Amino acid sequence: MKSLPSLLAPSMVAALLVLTGSAQAPANTQLPAGSVVPSERHRSVARRVGSMLEGMHYSGSKLDDKMSGVVYTRYLESIDGQHSSLLASDIADFEQYRLRFDDMIRSGDVDPAFAIFARFQQRNRERIKFAIAQLEKEPDWTLDETFEFDREKAPWAATSAELDDWWRKRVKNDALSLVLTGKDWPKTVESLKKRYETSLKRIDQISADDVFESLMNSYARAYDPHSSYFSPRSSEEYRIQMSLNYDGIGASLQLIDDYVTIMNVIEGGPAAVAGTLTVKDRITAVGQGKEGPMTDVLGWRIDDVVQLIRGRAGTQVRLQVLPGGAAPGTTEKTLEFTRNKVSLEAQAAQKELRTLKRGEKEIRVGVINVPAFYQDVEAQNRGDKEFRSTTRDVRRLINELKAEKIDGLVLDLRGNGGGYLPEATALTGLFVDKGPVVQLKVTTGELEVQDDPEPGVAYNGPVAVLVDRFSASASEIFAGAIQDYRRGVVIGQRTFGKGTVQNLVPLDRWSPRPVNGQLTVTIGKFYRVTGESTQHRGVEPDVPLPSQIDLEEFGESALDGALPWDRIPGVPFRSESKQLPIAALGTEEKTRADRDPDYRWLLADLAANDALRKQTSLSLNLQKRKEERARIDQERLTRENARRAAQNLPALKTAEELADAKFPDTVLDQATEIMTDMVSGLRPLVPATPRTVRSETKKPGEG
Repeated sequence: MKSLPSLLAPSMVAALLVLTGSAQAPANTQLPAGSVVPSERHRSVARRVGSMLEGMHYSGSKLDDKMSGVVYTRYLESIDGQHSSLLASDIADFEQYRLRFDDMIRSGDVDPAFAIFARFQQRNRERIKFAIAQLEKEPDWTLDETFEFDREKAPWAATSAELDDWWRKRVKNDALSLVLTGKDWPKTVESLKKRYETSLKRIDQISADDVFESLMNSYARAYDPHSSYFSPRSSEEYRIQMSLNYDGIGASLQLIDDYVTIMNVIEGGPAAVAGTLTVKDRITAVGQGKEGPMTDVLGWRIDDVVQLIRGRAGTQVRLQVLPGGAAPGTTEKTLEFTRNKVSLEAQAAQKELRTLKRGEKEIRVGVINVPAFYQDVEAQNRGDKEFRSTTRDVRRLINELKAEKIDGLVLDLRGNGGGYLPEATALTGLFVDKGPVVQLKVTTGELEVQDDPEPGVAYNGPVAVLVDRFSASASEIFAGAIQDYRRGVVIGQRTFGKGTVQNLVPLDRWSPRPVNGQLTVTIGKFYRVTGESTQHRGVEPDVPLPSQIDLEEFGESALDGALPWDRIPGVPFRSESKQLPIAALGTEEKTRADRDPDYRWLLADLAANDALRKQTSLSLNLQKRKEERARIDQERLTRENARRAAQNLPALKTAEELADAKFPDTVLDQATEIMTDMVSGLRPLVPATPRTVRSETKKPGEG
């Protein structure tokens, strides 16, 4: 352990003395092992980040005392979001800094924030040592006690004894999860001791850059959830991912409460192609090859987990995953991926032809899946006339489907998180003859209207756009324009609600490498041609369909600090003259839902999953947990066999067979049914009314 003078700058010493309540520091005062301090580079970068956020962010908010309180709270939540390490007395000590965070970033004197982290580091180390000590004796599995695993909204613990009891139950739950997999107590102790000791080791490996990144992100995300700071190491990681020049599974990760969590599945990567990994899934272990041992990664540094997942193209990696929203101790799933490069080809739009019947009439529905808005800018810049893009690929697929005599077209944008903005306007142009597509307003107040780049249309038949909660950004621009022009119906789930634009700003003027990191700042907002923002509210479907994605848990409205919805004046545009039969489509869909066994199965499955998501506690009684797990498995089996019986399919005998069962894409099935309704003679319930929409005069913020 280093002595205090060799470890801390004088200002840091003073800060820590205040926190510990000492008037003077004895000559031999020492900090807990592993404490880190900011460098002069951190102080300089802090000043620059503060200036950029105030000067560039779309909101125009200033770093004043009010914002200081927001940053302070976000910083505490970023280091101890589950309120499981720090005590109420620690928070009382820190309160003196609540209104100093605005001054800290302007002056670069971020020492108090590092002092707060040092206290957290000390408490966290104490808690993990306590957890290790609990493994000396096997718990009593017959006791009727429960573990409240979510402390995010719980008050800070008043005493160490209160936290000790919570950690005792956490250890018992961790152990119970392993016992349920068939491990005996000695094997369980071996696994958990290794896990906890690894966590303890990694506490001491936290660098000043790690602490500084967390602090700067607390500032950036106090402005909005999409502004962020990347440390030099994270900047390099971001560059590698955006270049798509690496061998891995194609997923973005973030460490949340000891869990490496999936934040995004990159279109075109092995994970997206497999379709088994979803946002908010938590990686608990990683295995190499088809049979290599699984390495427990709970509590690991995220960059170390990334290194385990990456590897040579063509090799296999296995992930043990706790599904997003599932309680700790829920049955985990093991997923296998073949590492590969993320390729443009794998991102490309794909088509299929579906044939449905209405009476004696056969209806041909084309489906085009659009996983991302992409453009091979490099190929275009070098003069390649055959460069790939979303719009070019979709145009080609439309022509192929037209040759197959389709009666209607469904564009599947589920999970499409956006991409290259010009492709959203260009794709809209394949279905709209001419006119504005989207408005963009930036920090300075300047407004730009982006129009359909080409006259004419590629397809003038019936169109439906299928979306879900993960359809975001450019997807929302396209869906909103199709809806506003009455060019087609939007079906599915309310979209994400990301209507903001970010700019990536390197913090190095001359260096080719990100020595000081980089800042992502929200500098603009998208608006529909009607003047309404897609921000926060997203695009509401004309015909809603059920989804596995929880609206309250995912989407812009679920993010703290998201910018609000508002509106600006609309721009003139001429919509289609025909009235779409939206109300009639909704009525027909409700009737079909009541009689379709796949639809009934999906709704029952959604209800069961929703009940599990709302669970906040777990029984620590071994027999009750076994019974609960058996009940959940049996209910899944019963639901699936009811679906199979309605379709004269053979029943499954055991819940284990569910792992290999093939389930229908019920939502896409219903989307093609809705399109079939559209082309089969359903009429609008109101008369047709062509319209020309001119600029509105409502003030921003009016409903």
